[in-house]
Amino acid sequence: MKVSDILRVKGNTLYTVSPDEPLARAIDIMADKDIGSLVVMEHGDLVGMLTFREVIQCTVANKHTVGSVTVRSAMDDHPLTCTMETELDEVRRMMLERHARYMPVMDKRMLMGVISLYDVAKAVVDSQNFENRMLKAYIRDWPAAEDQQPSAQL
Repeated sequence: MKVSDILRVKGNTLYTVSPDEPLARAIDIMADKDIGSLVVMEHGDLVGMLTFREVIQCTVANKHTVGSVTVRSAMDDHPLTCTMETELDEVRRMMLERHARYMPVMDKRMLMGVISLYDVAKAVVDSQNFENRMLKAYIRDWPAAEDQQPSAQL
């Protein structure tokens, strides 16, 4: 399974923010849309990722206030990315190694979407459920062995 399979099911709604936006505005967007991340774009390029983790770390560092802090000062400016062709096993490994919950999906310099650890876990569970159903159907329809022909009645 590839990242493209997840995005095909998930859809392509994207929420982005500029690095010079006030962090408070980004937090409002995240709360309003009930999302855990925003892609930070500048002049059409991916420049960072803002997740609830960065928001919390920035808020704690600023003595529990957001004040006039911008997205740029809170964002991860080296986010982990993948492509549409990245295999799901590789995405899981990358996300686990970096403790990343969200990953932008890129096609060269174009943002194609964002996948979350939830999206990855759901895809794995759905795939396993499908495989289990197919195996159960196969077992249920197992052909009788030739040497186990019904005996003739006398």
